Amino acid sequence: MSEHDANARFLRESIVEPDAITRARAHAVELGAMPISAAVGSQIAVLAAATGARSIVEIGTGAGVSGLWLLRGAPQAVLTSIDNEPEHLAAARQAFSDAKIPSTRARFITGRAIDVLPRMNENSYDIVLVDADPEHVIEYVEHGLRLARTGGLVLVPRVLAGGRVADPVQRDEITSAYRSLVQETQESSAVLATLSPAGEGLLQLISLAERD
Repeated sequence: MSEHDANARFLRESIVEPDAITRARAHAVELGAMPISAAVGSQIAVLAAATGARSIVEIGTGAGVSGLWLLRGAPQAVLTSIDNEPEHLAAARQAFSDAKIPSTRARFITGRAIDVLPRMNENSYDIVLVDADPEHVIEYVEHGLRLARTGGLVLVPRVLAGGRVADPVQRDEITSAYRSLVQETQESSAVLATLSPAGEGLLQLISLAERD
């Protein structure tokens, strides 16, 4: 086993996922919702806690898994969750209820994020999590940076695309989009960007630019 594989295995096995999230994950897998990994979940919980987040948007519910991780780190936050699949939103509602999260702390919007995001208030959110429709990832990140306050975070899981992004031979549309996103944000003066390889990968962007 390589050092990289050993580290990845140790990381996976060292994370203790709360029971409520484990149950939500099992339901999400049944629905085909593809929830974020525990490795990424634990990272976004720490980021939510570190920023003292009070207002969070997630694009794609993961049937409640990502939202539970975010609210674990930010217990006073209000989460807005957008998903085009009513069944995934219903699962998220149930997961939040099972975790005893008050209904006042979550708002669920059924619809295509591409239609919903332009109607949301800019410069108003502490964290925007982008985890839906990879073919639109660049557009979602652009909206996320518009919605996030200066100093706010835009988080993009799965950005390594199962190892395809690191392989220059892979040039399909989605892989190329993720690769371009990583490269462009690293070079941008409007954000501070870093990329974590844990789990399926997590691109972390801090909005630096003041907006009119």
